[in-house]
Amino acid sequence: MRAVVLTLLLAFVVPHFAAHQTYVYKYEALLLGGLPEQGLARAGLKLSSKVHITAEANNQYMLKLVEPELFEYSGVWPKGSFTSAVKLTSALRPQLTVPIKFEYTNGVVGRVLVPEGVSVMVANIYKGILNVLQLNIKETQNTYEMQEAGVQGMCKTLYTITEHEEAGLMHLIKVRDMNHCQEKIIKDLGLAYTEKCEKCQQHYKNLNGATTYSYTLKLESDGLLIKNATVRELIQFAPFNQMKGSAQMETKQYLVLLDVQQSRVAPIQAHYVPHESLKYEFSTELLQTPIQLFKIDNVHSQIMKTLDHLISHNMERVHEDAPLKFLELVQLVRAARYEDLKILWGQLRMTRARQWILDAVPVIGTEVTFKFIREEIKADTITLPEAAQALIASIHMVTANHEVVRELKLIREEKILNNPALREIVFLGYGTMLHKYSIEMAAYPEDFVRPIIEGLKEAVDSDRTEDIILLLKVLGNAGYHTTLKPITKFLPIHGTVGAKMPFRVNAEAIMALRNIAKKEHKMVQSLAVQLYMDKTLHPELRMLACIVLFETKPHMGLVLSLATSVKTEKNLQVASFTYSHMKSLTRSISPMHASLAAACDVAIKILSHQKDRLSSRYSRAMHIDTFNYPFMVGAAASAFYINDAATIMPRSIVAKTTAYFTGVAADVLEVGVRAEGIQEALAKHPELLENTDRMTKMKRAIKPNSKPLASIYIKFFGQEIAFANFDKAVIEQAILATGPQLRQLGRALLSQAPYHLTKSLLISEMRRIIPTTAGFPMELSQYTAAVAAANVKVKVHSEPQLPENFQLADLLNTNVELETEIQPSVAVNTFAVMGVNTEKLQAALLLRAKLSSVVPAHIKANLNFLEYNFKIQALPVSVPEKLADLVETFAVSRNIEDFSEKITQIVPAESKSSEILTPGDNRVKMTTKVPEIKKKYCKSAVGLMGCLRVESQNAAFLKSNSSFLPSFIILIKNNAFMVLVEKIAESLEIELQLGSKAAEKLMKRINLSEEDLSEARPILNKLRKLLVPQNRNSSSSSSSSSSQSNSTSSSSSSRSSARIVNVNIFYANTLVFHNHRESSVNIFVLCNKFLGSKLAPALALILRVVRADKQMQGYQVALYLDKDNARLQFILASLAADSNWRLCADGVVLSKNKTTTEITWGDKCKQYGLRFSAETGVVKSSPAARLRVSWERVPSALKEIKNFPNMRAVLTHGKDKVRQISVAVVARSQRALDFIWKTVTIIQCQFRDESLTTFNNKTYTAEIPFYCYQILAQDCTDERKFMVLHRKDEAGERHINVKILDIDIDFYKSGNRMAVKINGKEIQLPYTHSSGTVTIRQNGEEISVFAPRNGLQEVSVSPRSWRIEVVDWMKGKTCGICGWADGEVRQEFRTPSGRLASNAVSYAHSWTLPAESCKDTTECQLKLESVQLEKQMNIRGEENQCFSVEPVLRCLPGCMPVKTTTVTVGFHCVRLGDSFYHNSVDVTEAAQAHLACSCSTQCS
Repeated sequence: MRAVVLTLLLAFVVPHFAAHQTYVYKYEALLLGGLPEQGLARAGLKLSSKVHITAEANNQYMLKLVEPELFEYSGVWPKGSFTSAVKLTSALRPQLTVPIKFEYTNGVVGRVLVPEGVSVMVANIYKGILNVLQLNIKETQNTYEMQEAGVQGMCKTLYTITEHEEAGLMHLIKVRDMNHCQEKIIKDLGLAYTEKCEKCQQHYKNLNGATTYSYTLKLESDGLLIKNATVRELIQFAPFNQMKGSAQMETKQYLVLLDVQQSRVAPIQAHYVPHESLKYEFSTELLQTPIQLFKIDNVHSQIMKTLDHLISHNMERVHEDAPLKFLELVQLVRAARYEDLKILWGQLRMTRARQWILDAVPVIGTEVTFKFIREEIKADTITLPEAAQALIASIHMVTANHEVVRELKLIREEKILNNPALREIVFLGYGTMLHKYSIEMAAYPEDFVRPIIEGLKEAVDSDRTEDIILLLKVLGNAGYHTTLKPITKFLPIHGTVGAKMPFRVNAEAIMALRNIAKKEHKMVQSLAVQLYMDKTLHPELRMLACIVLFETKPHMGLVLSLATSVKTEKNLQVASFTYSHMKSLTRSISPMHASLAAACDVAIKILSHQKDRLSSRYSRAMHIDTFNYPFMVGAAASAFYINDAATIMPRSIVAKTTAYFTGVAADVLEVGVRAEGIQEALAKHPELLENTDRMTKMKRAIKPNSKPLASIYIKFFGQEIAFANFDKAVIEQAILATGPQLRQLGRALLSQAPYHLTKSLLISEMRRIIPTTAGFPMELSQYTAAVAAANVKVKVHSEPQLPENFQLADLLNTNVELETEIQPSVAVNTFAVMGVNTEKLQAALLLRAKLSSVVPAHIKANLNFLEYNFKIQALPVSVPEKLADLVETFAVSRNIEDFSEKITQIVPAESKSSEILTPGDNRVKMTTKVPEIKKKYCKSAVGLMGCLRVESQNAAFLKSNSSFLPSFIILIKNNAFMVLVEKIAESLEIELQLGSKAAEKLMKRINLSEEDLSEARPILNKLRKLLVPQNRNSSSSSSSSSSQSNSTSSSSSSRSSARIVNVNIFYANTLVFHNHRESSVNIFVLCNKFLGSKLAPALALILRVVRADKQMQGYQVALYLDKDNARLQFILASLAADSNWRLCADGVVLSKNKTTTEITWGDKCKQYGLRFSAETGVVKSSPAARLRVSWERVPSALKEIKNFPNMRAVLTHGKDKVRQISVAVVARSQRALDFIWKTVTIIQCQFRDESLTTFNNKTYTAEIPFYCYQILAQDCTDERKFMVLHRKDEAGERHINVKILDIDIDFYKSGNRMAVKINGKEIQLPYTHSSGTVTIRQNGEEISVFAPRNGLQEVSVSPRSWRIEVVDWMKGKTCGICGWADGEVRQEFRTPSGRLASNAVSYAHSWTLPAESCKDTTECQLKLESVQLEKQMNIRGEENQCFSVEPVLRCLPGCMPVKTTTVTVGFHCVRLGDSFYHNSVDVTEAAQAHLACSCSTQCS
């Protein structure tokens, strides 16, 4: 019945104010921003007032605020209190108390009319009050949803109405969901280059908001009277996701009816300006930074004062607060008129303020920026570099609007068009501005893009290819769907202009589709597919179309269509590129690529990895990414490598990086390089293949009108900002440009005038402004500003005195002393803000990260060109102790009438005492100490010590008693400082001496004896063997060399695997080098001697630290040159008296076809060594070249390389510990190269940290029995060349036994070291078997056995681990616990019987050698046997007895188990009384395996 009454009432009742009466309400709006936990600081404001509402005629009403008062808040919530902003209230009272008009029909607010002179900010406050009155009450429903207009736009609103008939009251609740708005009022600045991640926002929204309204309405005869209204709005921002904590802005509004008076509010005598709706209007807050607030009375004088402060406080070094002061300058120039800037520039452009003004103008963000730059370029008051820098910065910092775009069009002055660099910047920037305009306005007028289209027509008619490419880049930057049609005309599609265009134009047109593809997927997909499927096109164009196609994130069906096409693709370049692109995307974990990754995964399975065998000579695409879902941040990198079968160098390479953060993605940086011009130039000039020098070839290839040899472009946030073509003209211009610059630098140095360089930059300004329900704007923003400076003082003295316009030849006869003091410094400030930001008041949560650094240098150089002596000294400098004060977070409130701002640290430093309301409504007072982290890290080197100190405080303690503990961590302070320790180092010196006086400069005498050399240089002995027969019979050297090469290659190929990068596979043993070695008299004798014993060094280089304690520290380099024998020797030695560390390099040119080099280092150059050999020859009739690298020992750090396949194995293995890599290149024709890569493929099994890793790289752990030998690895062929066993004793120590040839090798632990016995007798190491095929060596605590000819590459045993390696040809021929080395991972647990064990324990136990007797308590007492299941099984209604089909370790008869383990095995069941006749598994159950036994004397 009540529902019926309510429905009848609603049919006739709406919110209503009676005529000729004034309704007096008490109104209060409260806004608080901060973290949700109590006990932390918050910032906010409050508006309190009386509201008078009077009804006028024709649904018009008057509203007036009476006794308004504003309050500020910055304190610890909820203990703090609001402070009255008396001055601000007084300043705003004239506007706040002015009556306004509004239209109100059936509870819906219409137009709002505000007197002229009332600011937009105050008008929005009025709209916030009227927003409370907005009630859309339907006639026939009491629960309903609708899109309702309000201050924040048209958003989804849920109404719920209940009626209290006895009291004559109605309660109405409405909930407004700000995440679902048909039209949302929001303003983004600096986010035009980002792409929204829809998938990210589906799971974790970074920004959430909702508003609840609660009304009490009185039912009256003429309508509904609003008795009171309560509004609560919560806007929550999580930089990562909600589970990691969030900051919030809470808004509350209260409207309570106090009285109804018989009076009316009268309008004032003024023009009332209409506002069409309740919607919030943006105004001056768009140009107001939320970081600071100050009153601008005289903008000119304030700018002058700020510039004076910046100049005076950043002379010696950049002040740590300079970025904040620069932001103040930015705020001031934004408030200045264009005329003010012109006057200011005219006064200061010749002073030190010049650079500060040029840095601030691009950040103004309006059309004034471009107007100023245009006029100054025209007046020649700024240089070309300054103009280019200002234009690039302006294009990316100015907010796009109609006036800005038109002003940028006017910059096309004649002077700019004639300068190629500025012309490119302006044109590319115009495209960028169109892109930003389309983001802001959703579209742009046709006349904006018309000049570009008309320019394209003119360029086509005039056949100006470079202009066509430039204008296509402009359309690509614009990236709007209306530019798709003009771009399509230049695509290589039949019937278009593009079909007849040069290749470069087609390629640029395809790449211009990429930005459009991000928004209009389907429109671009059809074009990209059409281009890709056209097999008559050049393969590179098809690959570019593939790039564009995947930018559109194609659906499953389209990806599978591509995969089907790849299966029949004839062009391997296209097939390899597409396949690799899809395969790399399958590994993507980014939410933006989730569906695409799934589709590519299916496509790769369809292709069955058939394209994996294609080598690196084919085109490839790569994509790698990482994404952290808890924090919703990630990064990605893509690379596209486009090759051509007819070229050696790649035609094109593109690399791109992408960042994911706060629900958006941005292509941060992209670089592309094209080099097809070089190959085309070489192909068109056959004479370049002649035996001419390199420079002659290049001069012949480069013609004045030739195509660009190469080109490069750079994109920043998806927008191309610069590109360059490299041809003869560009190269000559670059060479000519360096001459005047060098002469100018020389004159500057001779003038000895000090230099002060500064550069300031607003690196980022990202803002999102959202209105609150109370009409105040809430802002989320991030600012990063930086200021860098350098003081340079130069003193130059030369003998004789250099002329002003000196040439290079003048320097060669001069002794120059140069002393330079450089003090570079930088300060970077980053601000993150959430709170209220208006032109009059601010209340926000602010995080400030500060970084300031000074790295001074005092350098003295003496350049004596006469005596070839060059010395550089780094003299001591004074470094401030504290260089950086990193992070602080606080709540701040400020207003423009009060110069003092109220700041509260977000986490108070002192102990907290707070009242917490428990679920039982009991207040508990608790005192909590703020958790702090304090750490300090220091590192010293070459006399300098740097330290990093970290201090942080965590707000999570405030919820330590709650079920949900957020991980939102607030950093209060991080400090980093550096200290120069002068007592350790006085200076750093570098001295270079050339010529006959080099020996005098050496500070440490090095004498390499014949004994040292013979041990460190085994390669020279090998050279002797090669060269002695050659000298005896030079006529047969060629054939013998060929035979030796054949032999070497053949034996090498039998020991290693060759990966041949070629379509036509051939064997490595066909590679024959005819070296044609020339006779060299006594060369092997010379190679065995230290050159320093007979020759003076040709070069001496000293690098040392001059220490206060006079100790030697540093290095010296000596270079010896034996011209007669074409030999070079290089020795690097430590200067420390107690150090024998050296690095030695020795190179010899053996003939015109072969050279060899050896590098050794370590103690006396004996510890480690590398040998390089390079030679040229022929394979049959094809020219070839080969490089070999071999070594015996390398540092242990290199052995841990894991990022490259097989690299660790390559570095640590080879025959007899000599490892080798060989790379050969064979030129089969002018267009084809064969690459051969040879190295050792290592098969390894190891035990470490109680885990065993098999030959097939499968890791597991298993308990092993005591005293019983288990087969680790053995030769499972009939030859039985080796066997490796192990067992564990009662102490848990592991014993390794190796059986090979006629010897039995036992490894055991003797004290803290490993020892070896052979056939029961302890031996001394090293050991070599009489056959020469088995050696045993010790390296530290590790002992190793080597027997590669017997299939056992190495067995290494240490106290805590062991390792077994077999040679390559033992693949699939081994067995034991280490596995079969056959790559069959799924069949890894194959037992001796051939059956697959179900688990690692059963598998390991199956390789146990059974006991022969139980009498010896130190020997094995276990055997393997089938066991019966203790319980009977009922199968198909019959009782069955079950027996294990896998043998289980059990004690011998007469022995009892003392240690067991549980193992899961398969059982076969038979009926009671039947025999066990086969081994199929019926059930799987647990059984007990015995590990150790105790036997009686009667055991058998």
